[in-house]
Amino acid sequence: MAQPLHPTHPLQDNSSTAGRTPSVLLWTGAAVFGLLLLGALGLWFHYGTQMFFEIIRTGFAACF
Repeated sequence: MAQPLHPTHPLQDNSSTAGRTPSVLLWTGAAVFGLLLLGALGLWFHYGTQMFFEIIRTGFAACF
């Protein structure tokens, strides 16, 4: 006989890392976004507005 798709008693993860994965992924994503933002601001302050937008424009032109 075929097994049901959803068991009546779902398996539970009782390990010490249970439930931490979404939180870790969220914090890692926020850290990466923060580093990218700091890098962009650093380039902006170092090269100035005109050069910053010129680099961005050149990058888009290279992609398309």
